[in-house]
Amino acid sequence: MGFIISIFIGILAGFIAEKVMKSNGGLWTNLFVGVLGGILGGWVVSLLGLTAIGDGFLDRLVVSACGAILLLAIWRYFKGTRPA
Repeated sequence: MGFIISIFIGILAGFIAEKVMKSNGGLWTNLFVGVLGGILGGWVVSLLGLTAIGDGFLDRLVVSACGAILLLAIWRYFKGTRPA
């Protein structure tokens, strides 16, 4: 059950990042960006020592979405593209 919830959070986080960054991608792109964003977000949270972040659905969604936004921003920086 945790795997399915992680997939759902990844898709939602990717969708949120897509809308914030004015990007366009499909379901698989959102899933990929959301899951990688969750990994990146979790890494940043641990580096910052934020221990108040829990394992709840909303906590994981916020961390994953922030990580996905950061991932898209890094991608755009290195690729040199601007939003449409």
